[in-house]
This record gives sequence, structure tokens and C-alpha cells, in this order.
Amino acid sequence: MDGRWAAAAGAVAVGSAVVLGELFAGLFSPSLSPLTAVGGAVIDAVPPGVKDWAVALFGTADKVALLIGMGLVIAALAAAAGVLEDRRRFTGVAVVAVFGLAGLAAVLTRAQATFNAIALAVLTSVAAGVLLRFLIRRRQEWGSEEPGTGADAAPARRRFLHVLAGGATFAVVGGALAAKWRGAAAVVNDARNRVALPDPDSPAPAIPATAEAKVDGMQPLVTPNPDFYRIDTALTVPAVDPDTWVLKVTGMVAREVELTFAELLAKPLTERHVTIACVSNNVGGDLIGNARWLGWPVRELLALAGPKSGADMVLPRSVDGWTAGTPLEVLTDSRDALLAVAMNGEPLPLEHGFPVRLVVPGLYGYVSATKWVTELKVTRFADDVAYWTPRGWSARGPIKTSSRIDVPRSGRPVRAGTVMFGGVAWAQHTGVERVELRVNRGPWQQAQLADGISLDTWYQWKLGVELTEGQHEVQVRATDLAGKTQDEQSRPVAPDGATGFHTIRVDVQP
Repeated sequence: MDGRWAAAAGAVAVGSAVVLGELFAGLFSPSLSPLTAVGGAVIDAVPPGVKDWAVALFGTADKVALLIGMGLVIAALAAAAGVLEDRRRFTGVAVVAVFGLAGLAAVLTRAQATFNAIALAVLTSVAAGVLLRFLIRRRQEWGSEEPGTGADAAPARRRFLHVLAGGATFAVVGGALAAKWRGAAAVVNDARNRVALPDPDSPAPAIPATAEAKVDGMQPLVTPNPDFYRIDTALTVPAVDPDTWVLKVTGMVAREVELTFAELLAKPLTERHVTIACVSNNVGGDLIGNARWLGWPVRELLALAGPKSGADMVLPRSVDGWTAGTPLEVLTDSRDALLAVAMNGEPLPLEHGFPVRLVVPGLYGYVSATKWVTELKVTRFADDVAYWTPRGWSARGPIKTSSRIDVPRSGRPVRAGTVMFGGVAWAQHTGVERVELRVNRGPWQQAQLADGISLDTWYQWKLGVELTEGQHEVQVRATDLAGKTQDEQSRPVAPDGATGFHTIRVDVQP
């Protein structure tokens, strides 16, 4: 029984110290805390296959899953430290100190490392050791007293249980407050709410009524911000003050350029609907979305800097140090590659890159869609590598032509007769020519393709198919405006995007 109380003391001591560090981070280091630094180091260290598995299993909740996993590991190690400290003085404290040093090392490796972040790592470690020693001493005082129950219980036991309960309450309540406080990034969120977006110099074309297939259960043509997928390596959303944000253009340029947020808002801005997708999107997956973006064309900024001969890549860098490798030609051609400041008519949500991110039609996000961007380094693929390239992903990531069945859902029962199918298809920066369905590997039937908003967005489609009672396999494929049909061969997302026909099974009832 003593071992269980010692383990509980260790878990409460370390948990309270971690929560204390998170609360202080909300005040003094919003972008980085010891916990998020360790989490970021874990994300950087895991093999690409583990990352793919996590995204496939948890989707956009992958970071929540990581935090829960970290919490369980921390609790187990803290419990072990409590037992060791109870058996021999300062052994548990030494264990805590070792992991405190690991946390400090993680902080020092992060791009957002500041004096405050470093000091918080030290404070958290010291607090964990002090609290552990204090609680174990109280438990040992209880163990040296005569046993008692109820009102006659030993005073040392009551003191230990009261302190333990108080520490546990602080850890739970403080953890909830820290999650809300840190997650909301209150100061930056207030600054975001004060941003007055200018009218676009080049507004987005109006969406034609014929762009919607109008099938019950279909996802919206334009994805609402709260429903837009989020996949990135930031364990917590970076808090970037727009008043101090600066974008630098460096590297192989005739002149380096710096741009503030106020200067960016004063530029002639362009508004366009653009569909973006994650390379981890499996065939038929939902890691893709369509939004109306407002921003300044990247080619205009690069023209001011003057890329030098021989440059073929831009290395955008996020405030947290994450990098992408974007081909220079796609940032300087006629496509609407934007330094985006708004999404669907409002300033970028914090989790989608506020104050500024990149949106590049035609490329998967891992090589283009840098959030919280702070630098554009003009360079060469031969000289620089981005975050995911040494982890086994291809250096260039053009989005593959693909299609998806949204209605009916796979496995859902439907009535025999005419069954209405609907979904989306995309061929980024090329456009979709047609979408076809086939049942049970029979002949392809051409669907009714809605008018696209632009070549850079997905298209909706629908088709009524006569189905008899029983189980049926239904597949979809798209062909782009260049006459190329999507790849039938099934391939995984690594190294440059999944291929294959989205296939569902429909249970038709009488």
C-alpha cells in the first residue's frame, strides 16, 4: 500500500509542476513550453511511417492523441520516481532531474526558444523535484505514526492526504485552464479580432449556381473554417503577434526584402477560391478542403527581391522552424499562389496560420502550404532540403487527379431503385473534364459534372444509378482537361500521394 501512495505522490508532484509550467508559459512564453517542446521533439523524431499511421488512425485529432500518450508516459515515469524516492532519498528526484534536462534540451532545439522558455524548463524541473521530495516526506511521516481511522486518524496521514488531494485538484483544474488558455492564445486572438481586412483589388469570381450538384448529404462546395482539416507538426498553435510579424525574403536574390503585416495589408490583394490537400490524404479521405483566400500574389513579392539565375526552389520557413520546399516556377507563374491573410472572409484562424500563410494551387501542403510563415529563402533543390524530404517524402509534390464518393456512405443501406451518388473530384490547376462511376467492375457511366469555380478548386458531381437488391461495389474515377485519367493502381500516401479508385460497398435493400 505504501508503494501505491508513493506512486500517487510522484504523479501528483510531477503533474502539478508540468501544469505550473504550462500556466506560466501562457503568460511569459505563449509559443513554447516544456511540454510542447518535448512534444515537438517527439514529432520530429518519429519515423514517417509512424506519422502516417497516426494520421490514418486519428486524423486531425493526432495531436490530442499525442498529448494523451505523453500524459500517460509522464504519469508512469512520475509514479516510478515517487516509488524510488520513497525507498531511497533523492533517487526519485534524480530521475526527475534527468527528464528535466531532457525537457531543457528539447526547448533549446526549438526555433521559438527564448530566455523565458528556457527559464520555464528549469523552473518546471525544479518544481517537480521539490514537490516530489515534499510529498514523499509527508508520506513517510504518516508511515512512522500509529495507525488510526476516522477522527482518530494520525495527523500526518491527514496532512498527506490533504496535500495529495490539493495537488491533484490543482493538476486537474490547472491543466484544464492551461489547455483553454494556451489553446486560445488570448492575446493574439484579440489582435486577430482587431484586424480590419481591406477590400480585394481583384475579388474572387462569383460562384455560379451550377457549381453545386445539390445532392442531400454532400459536403459544402466551400468548406467552413471550423470544418477545414488541419495537419501540421505544431503541437500547439503558434501565437504570432501581427504587430511584430515580419516576412523576410533571403537567399539567392538581388536584394533582400522585409515585409510587415501592415505593409502586406496595404498591397493590392487578390481573392480566389483554392482547394488545398494534405499528402497524407488517403484515397477517398477528407484531408482536403476548399476555401476563399485573400492575399498578395507571391510572384509580386519575389519580383521585388529579384531571384538570381540558377535558383529553382523557395524554402518557406514557419515561426516554429518548419520548412517546405516549393518549386520557384510555381511561385512565379500565372497561378494564384498567395501570401494569404484571410480565409472565407475573415482573418486566418490561428490554427490555419494567422497572421500569414502560403496557399499554392496544385501542390500538396507539405511542399507549399506553410503556415505562420516568416521567411522565404530563394535557393536550389541541390543546396537545401525541407522538413519532410529527408524523412522519405519526394522533394516535389504535385497534387494527383482524384475523386471521391461522398453519398451514399460506404456500408450504409439504401433502397433498391435509382440511387443517387454524389461527390467531388479535383485535378489541381488543370481542371476536371469528366467523372465516371462503375458498378461491380462493369462499364463506366459518366456522371453529371457541376461547373467548377475554377481550375484550382474541386468539382462536385452526381449520378443516379439503378441498383437491385444485394451488395454492390461502386468505384469512381476522374479525367482531367488534358485527357489524363487518374491512376487506377492502389499506392500508399508515401512518398508523394496516394493513388487508386475510391471504392465503396453499398447494401441495397428491397
